[in-house]
This record gives sequence, C-alpha cells and structure tokens, in this order.
Amino acid sequence: MMRALWTSATGMQAQQLNIDVIANNLTNVNNTGFKRSRTDFQDLLYQTMRTPGSDTSQAGTQVPTGIQLGHGTKAVSVTKMFTQGSYFETGNDLDMLIAGDGFFQVQMPDGTTAYTRDGSFKRDSTGRVVTSDGYPLLPGFTIPVDASEITVGPDGSFNVLQAGNQTPTNLGQIQLARFVNSAGLKSLGSNLYKETNASGAAQAGNPGETGMGEITQRFLEMSNVNMVEEMVNMISAQRAYEINSKTIQTADDMLGQVASLKR
Repeated sequence: MMRALWTSATGMQAQQLNIDVIANNLTNVNNTGFKRSRTDFQDLLYQTMRTPGSDTSQAGTQVPTGIQLGHGTKAVSVTKMFTQGSYFETGNDLDMLIAGDGFFQVQMPDGTTAYTRDGSFKRDSTGRVVTSDGYPLLPGFTIPVDASEITVGPDGSFNVLQAGNQTPTNLGQIQLARFVNSAGLKSLGSNLYKETNASGAAQAGNPGETGMGEITQRFLEMSNVNMVEEMVNMISAQRAYEINSKTIQTADDMLGQVASLKR
C-alpha cells in the first residue's frame, strides 16, 4: 500500500507537467510560426519479485510470467512538433511563409545566429529588415527609402522597385537553414530557436533547393496547434490525474483499515 501511494504520486506529477505543456500550446494557438509540444513518458524501475523463466521447485518446469512490480511513471521529454501550420494571407510585403522545411536566420545582439519560423518581418528606422524585436534578418537587407514595391520570390530573391526605375533592384537572396534533428533545437522564446549538439549544425541553403521549403510572400504560417486535439488531451490528462489521486485515497483508506485493527 505504501508503494501504491508513491506510484500514484508519480502519475500525478507526470500529468501536472502534461497539463502545463498543453496549456502552453493553447496559449500560443494564435502565435505566428509557433510549434506545439508533446510530452513523452516512460515507466519507472521495476522490482522483480519472481523472475520470468526461473525454475520452480518441480524439476523441469519454469515460471511462465513471474512477478514484476512497477513504481510509476516519469516524463522523459517535451518534444517540439515541427509540422506545417496553416497559411494566413496578410497582404503585407514583408510577411513571408516557409512552405516546407527550413528556418529564417536572424542575428542576435551578441552576434550569434538564431532561427525562427515567424516570417512577420518589419522595416526599422535605417531600412533594415528585422523581426518584431528588432533582430536583423540574415543575410542583411536594407530597403532604400524610395522603394515603392518589394518582391520576394519563392527562391528567396529579394527585389525592390525604386522611384524612377522600371527595372527592379536585387538586394540579395534570403537563405534558409535546416537541421538533422529540429526537435533538438533550444527554444529561446520570442519565436526563436538556438542550435544545440542534439539538433546538429545548421545547414544553410537557398529556398527550394536541397530539401529547403519555398518562400511565399504576403502570407504567414500560423501555429500548428489543433485546439480540438489539445482539448481532448487536456481532458485525458485531467482524468488520469483524478484516477491517480483516487488511487492515493484508496491506498490511504486501506492503511487506515490496517491501523484500526485491534487484537
């Protein structure tokens, strides 16, 4: 009965973490480029009281199943799911969507590179193309003051039409980055990710080449959170939490019965 108390407690702790992850998914349901997370669990150490296949007292016979008692569950990972989110048309020239694999590259204040699926870029006071937090898109692009039209092609070519010119001016080409294990990226918040040993080194390339997705201008990628699925997961986690708490109550009642025994 004491084992049941501790085993059920691990179940309650695991479901509490599960609810925290689901809550974060639902909170970011309208967040551009957000990727939902999933909690993965494993069972804990088993106590073997009778080994399967061990010999019995009768010669030539073996125990077919044995007795192994588990000690609960634990959360082993919270995995980012980098499936494609839905498309949303904005009409804004600096809004960009990656249709397929890849991340935009942005420069952080310390000079390092961060990665994002959020393509809602802006123009700062100097004309640079930056994120909503002011981090420049890499490679750097500076839009002239007299630019009247901005065009970004599926291959990442960045062109502007300046006053008095009939021919667009090419400012360069957006390069995307991809990873062997995107789920291994470190989440920084602000829709940004950092490279880690688990993700592998960033592999840069042009959109539409070597497995990279293409860029669609004037569209944004919305969150890949499915609210119906998350609500079902939340109900399932809540019921699992209730069942584990009920198990603790039952074990406590049984201990109370033992404690009340009299000779």
